[in-house]
Amino acid sequence: MAGVTQRYCSRCGSRLNRYNTGSFCASCEGTFRDNLRQPPDVPPSFWQADLMRDALATWHMGRVIFAFRTHPHHARSLPQERVASWLGLTQAQLSRVEKGPAPEQLSKLTRWAETLQIPADLLWFKVPSRGGDEPAIRSDHQDSEGEADLQLARWLMTDGMKPRIPAGDSRFEHAALAFEDAYRYFDGSIVEFFADTLMRCKADDRAQGPAAALSLTLGLLGAIRQHGKDVRPNVRRSLLSLGADGAEFCGWLYRDMRRPTPAGYWYDRAVDMAQEAGNLPMQGYVLLRKSQMAYEERDGVRMLTLAQAAHQGPWQLPVKVRAEVIQQEARGLAMLGESLSVVERKLDDATAILTEDGSDENDSLTAGYNEQTHLLRTASCYVEAGKPARAAELYGGVLTAGHLSGRDEGYFRARHAGALALCGEPDQAADEGLLAMACAVETQSGRTKRELSRVVDSLSRWHSRPGPRALLGALSEDAATSRRSPSSVLSP
Repeated sequence: MAGVTQRYCSRCGSRLNRYNTGSFCASCEGTFRDNLRQPPDVPPSFWQADLMRDALATWHMGRVIFAFRTHPHHARSLPQERVASWLGLTQAQLSRVEKGPAPEQLSKLTRWAETLQIPADLLWFKVPSRGGDEPAIRSDHQDSEGEADLQLARWLMTDGMKPRIPAGDSRFEHAALAFEDAYRYFDGSIVEFFADTLMRCKADDRAQGPAAALSLTLGLLGAIRQHGKDVRPNVRRSLLSLGADGAEFCGWLYRDMRRPTPAGYWYDRAVDMAQEAGNLPMQGYVLLRKSQMAYEERDGVRMLTLAQAAHQGPWQLPVKVRAEVIQQEARGLAMLGESLSVVERKLDDATAILTEDGSDENDSLTAGYNEQTHLLRTASCYVEAGKPARAAELYGGVLTAGHLSGRDEGYFRARHAGALALCGEPDQAADEGLLAMACAVETQSGRTKRELSRVVDSLSRWHSRPGPRALLGALSEDAATSRRSPSSVLSP
């Protein structure tokens, strides 16, 4: 195109298409993503850099992790969300670890140090040796939280069958009493353990996809249902509020598996528990999630009315959720043919709401929505409004930043491919679609594969070109593999 300076990949020198706002081509971006599936191996000199030695000298693991992420050895900073997935955390949790007070729980410090392969002689605490020595931190703080978590998680998944109780583990012993006499011993500490378990499930989903999280999530919900009827009223309300969060998450897992019937079932259970717990914001949030599911099913009218119900209901939604709801209204209006000016006014309203202070909000509802998510939702609105070029630019910018989890990266690469196809860029669309397909296979995301099927439909007039043909072949091969080896998915 006249007047446009041709740009080239900083790694391999290939030409970049005009929708790629980054510095690397799709192939090099894919190589970078593949290298981040697990913590990279680093040379010994990595740990001797002043950046790392200064961080280690603070005895603050959050600062050590930040120094690890931003080390010049990586060529570019490692995304916070990707590192969080290695450590079993959410992006929001890792942000608090990096910026907050120094973590002191030995089990977590040991696990994080081992994950990042920090040399033991540089640490301010001892890690377990192969000979079985017990770890000892200099503050003499010790616990067996990791073992107790594992035992309790197994308990949840076996309907209360008693595992072996580690000797002297007071935390586990208290939990055992709570499971035997819920009214007397089931208290806030057990609810907190359940909440930690749910957060672990969410981290597993982001890193590995829904299959990695579903069994334990269903076990958790079963334990809440089993013991919730026997606890004190104030504990029951807390437990049901947590159960609503878990049921909403379970609905999401089934959505990602393209199982709308169980997804709808769990969304309904989330509303039931939220109502009994008096958790009004969760009720509105589930309406938003149902609206998003309606969008995936291309039901524009239901999508819009559900978003409007979430907006107008008798609850005070957190700032980020309100912004997301208004964006969802904009997407519904675009889908139903409203003018671009009407859609953009709604988008402007959503952007303005994000400037409000939401620092004291419920992290369980807002953790998944940030500036990047806002831009991705805006891009989808432009696709529905018939402006795919603007959408492709927004998708490309967010994807280049590299802050998405593996599962989300696959889905939004598929959406980016769809926008590129609508722009008449079949080769770029196919390249992006193949990257998305690799993510979809790795995380078993049926939602992403459905988007890719729509991309193939959009590329049908270019079916003889190598790229579109390769994408169709990858989808066909995956479908054949799925038919030969059907996965076992738990149902409610």
